[in-house]
Amino acid sequence: MNMMNAIHAPAAVHDVTTQLLREWPLPMPAVEGDKEVRGHVLILGGSREMPGAVILAATAALRAGAGKLTVATGASVAQLVALAMPEARVIGLAETEAGGFLPEAIARLDPLADRVNAMLIGPGMQDEAAAAELVHGLLERMQGSDTAVVLDACAMGTLLHAPPGWAPGEAFRFQQPVIVTPHCGEMAHLTGIEKDEIVSGPDARALASSAQWNAVVALKGARTVIASPEGNMWQHEGGNVGLAISGSGDTLAGIITGLAARGASLEQAACWGVALHARAGERLAERMGTLGYLAREIPDEIPALLESIAGDTPDDTKMS
Repeated sequence: MNMMNAIHAPAAVHDVTTQLLREWPLPMPAVEGDKEVRGHVLILGGSREMPGAVILAATAALRAGAGKLTVATGASVAQLVALAMPEARVIGLAETEAGGFLPEAIARLDPLADRVNAMLIGPGMQDEAAAAELVHGLLERMQGSDTAVVLDACAMGTLLHAPPGWAPGEAFRFQQPVIVTPHCGEMAHLTGIEKDEIVSGPDARALASSAQWNAVVALKGARTVIASPEGNMWQHEGGNVGLAISGSGDTLAGIITGLAARGASLEQAACWGVALHARAGERLAERMGTLGYLAREIPDEIPALLESIAGDTPDDTKMS
């Protein structure tokens, strides 16, 4: 039976509540810790048409507590990104005609491979085939390392492009677990299953995909389902329709990556990231109205939310 079409039922689905998060505290740097202790993030993405995506993701990663930031993006927009992100080292990469990155990017990024704690690939990228080649090359280089890898947007298409030497007809599977963050439309593209079917049964699809891909899957929606390859599942309901706006997914991916850079496990980073993103939307809606706030405003809410959820400040969040 094809694993992607099999129905899986977890033993339990855990609600991502304030209590759960407080019982699952994030790693905290020592008082005397420097930026290296807080974690080094590499954001890889952007293109001529979508340079803002890496800016959103990078800002969110820093707001989530990461201490050091490198952004690798297209050479055509690298200076723009550098001006927008004075906190970052920005590396310009040679681009394909379709807006992706040439394979030489792997060698260009190789010196960073042993120095980053978390890597986000995908925001603002174009050219799915080129993105897949890049991801496969980087993952091979990172094999055996402790670097957390988050794949978002175009980079998730790696699942549809097996690397050279992969057995013909065999479904691709990551050798080391990564995080993938699809919404239902992206999950339909990745699995070949109709979107309506995924919307009606997200738990089974997230669980089956997680086992198939060896990935923590955060299947995004009004109710977000998070599944691990071991068969554990969490769910989070919250936020509002205002979060359904361009760039919102980039900020979520950045938050998750920033938490992973601090030392959170893949599952913990996904659960905390989803909750923080949703509650940021709730806070913005309270001040500005449900519709009309911008993705660039989401990261600003994260530092205070980190403290309130952890119980370090009065908890004014709505969820139990």
